[in-house]
Amino acid sequence: MKKFIVTGALHGLLAVAFGAFGAHALKEVLDDYSQGIWETAVQYQMFHATGLLVIGLLMSWKLLGEVKQLNIAGIFFNLGIVFFSGSLYVLAISGIKVLGAITPIGGVLFLAGWVLIIVAALKHAR
Repeated sequence: MKKFIVTGALHGLLAVAFGAFGAHALKEVLDDYSQGIWETAVQYQMFHATGLLVIGLLMSWKLLGEVKQLNIAGIFFNLGIVFFSGSLYVLAISGIKVLGAITPIGGVLFLAGWVLIIVAALKHAR
């Protein structure tokens, strides 16, 4: 659906912007450990931005029919980006370690989203 194409493109745009910001503006601010955390956040945001684009295209082209699993997967990817990458961005800048406890929520949302895409594809194959 259009909403996942738009949010995927927006997350992709932000991932590129955050990646450049981290590499240049934060170069002297972040230590190596925090820089690694920032880069992980950017990578996962971009991976799942691409996933959102794919979900949106699959839904738009009705390649898997009208599958509610794809809609839920898209919601999970959007929330996963906020929880996973968002918590890592804040952790990298602030150093507040307790924020690391939020990150796995995003990871579980990512995993659930991928499982739902598999379910949608298998459901359509029948």
